[in-house]
Amino acid sequence: MPILNKDTTLCISLSARPSNNGTRFHNHLYDQLGLNWIYKAFAPADLTQAIAGVRGLGIRGAAVSMPYKEAVIALVDMLAPSAAAIDSVNTIVNDGGVLTAHNTDYSAVLNLLKSHQVSPTLRTVVRGAGGMAKAVVAALRDAGFRDVVVVARNEEAGRSLAETYGYAWAPEAQDGAELLVNVTPIGMAGGAEAQQLSFTLEQVAAAQMVFDVVALPAETPLIGAARSAGKQVITGADVATLQAAEQFVLYTGITPTDEQIQAARDFMLEGAPSV
Repeated sequence: MPILNKDTTLCISLSARPSNNGTRFHNHLYDQLGLNWIYKAFAPADLTQAIAGVRGLGIRGAAVSMPYKEAVIALVDMLAPSAAAIDSVNTIVNDGGVLTAHNTDYSAVLNLLKSHQVSPTLRTVVRGAGGMAKAVVAALRDAGFRDVVVVARNEEAGRSLAETYGYAWAPEAQDGAELLVNVTPIGMAGGAEAQQLSFTLEQVAAAQMVFDVVALPAETPLIGAARSAGKQVITGADVATLQAAEQFVLYTGITPTDEQIQAARDFMLEGAPSV
């Protein structure tokens, strides 16, 4: 790591439950590329003050995680198309005090659906209705998925998200889904539901693929159950890697090689807790 000095560029993340994923990924790339940059995770006591700090202190970029992906919209100056299309933000870039919001979650999910050759004909259930769920559901729509049910305890939020993209809402997941997608904190390390599953073992057994956007731990209880059942999986670590790589380009203007990204991913996962 470079010696910190007055010219060091700072990037941060804002999350209710900060992890070391982004910190390890970005700092590893800074080190590989010889950049005088540093990345630090924060749990803001006040989101408005935190964004004012980004602007006032010249912080170059800020990653935004749950539960701030929608609340931060009112605090920035401009929405890039990726964020405006789904009213959800996961990345802020500061250009001389002008804050532009992006959403790299959406492109990461869309690219993963394509790279894993997930058939858009699969009957799909998405559990969750927050900012990350918007990115997932928008990506499913744009990938051509037609049979999608949004499952959410909050009927108003669930129905709104589902209807926006032409899908259905349900209070609980029904049996028979071929693609299960968890976009809730269920299974996240440090939470009250850290050891729980967002879908039943029977639903996992009946599915073809399981997708869990939770990246902490790298192997969630849901992903573990899916692997044990011999199912194809897409993990939160996969999403975290792709979205962070795109953030890195937005912040620095530098596109790392595939090998550099893989090395940063490996370093990120070395520091991730297990189930």
